[in-house]
Amino acid sequence: MAQDFQISRDSQALFITLTTHHRLPIFKRNEMNLVLCSALDEVRRSHNLLLFAYVIMIDHLHLLTNEPKPPSEVLRLVKGITAHRVIEYLKEKNHLNSLAKLRHQVRNRNYQHSLWQREKNLLPIFSEGMFMQKVNYIHNNPVKEGWVERAVDYPWSSARIWRACPNEDEPLLMDIDQIRWRTSA
Repeated sequence: MAQDFQISRDSQALFITLTTHHRLPIFKRNEMNLVLCSALDEVRRSHNLLLFAYVIMIDHLHLLTNEPKPPSEVLRLVKGITAHRVIEYLKEKNHLNSLAKLRHQVRNRNYQHSLWQREKNLLPIFSEGMFMQKVNYIHNNPVKEGWVERAVDYPWSSARIWRACPNEDEPLLMDIDQIRWRTSA
């Protein structure tokens, strides 16, 4: 895996937002969030993707990553692997109602279901200030929704890892130890 990631114009981070098809509340249940976390970890391991921050909301995901491949390729991998794993889980568990809501007209490659909306919500991040702004934005999502009072109390985000108080069974580990920060003069 890559070492010493430094945020710059030559080594950008990516802020990714994925929204579920028709904003369906797919991620209301812990089991679905675990499937999504496992799929994100699969993307990380199989494609040298560093994960820096995340939050899973009921109908969307925010993710901060590095850019080991062109941004469109990173987005394709994240969307493709996560969608495949979630839809396979729904099929395996016979969640026909959820699958029906994700059904669409068969497109190229014979896909019958779409987990994510088709827009490309992807923002390159090339400064540490903007990077930290996005980390804070990600972690404050559940607080803004009123689900928790403190970001570290929400189980489906990287806030505890950033506060150096991770749970023993964190659902998804982050690669913040790979970031090489500029030193202040």
